[in-house]
Amino acid sequence: MQLATGTVINGKIVLDGVPLPEGSKVTVITRGAGERFTLTGAEENALLESIAEVERGDCVSLGDLLSSLPAQS
Repeated sequence: MQLATGTVINGKIVLDGVPLPEGSKVTVITRGAGERFTLTGAEENALLESIAEVERGDCVSLGDLLSSLPAQS
């Protein structure tokens, strides 16, 4: 796993200096306009572990999550 930054150009994400094979799966975390995004080493490790859990399938699908919520009246 690697961490990369990039810019949206013409609706597509262009990564800075990171060549990825065609069809690579990526996770995108965005920040709001003017908002800074800074992580401590521990926070970055926790984020990377969470991403790895999702990649391993150790997560709940959106459909399962929604079906587990109580019905709203």
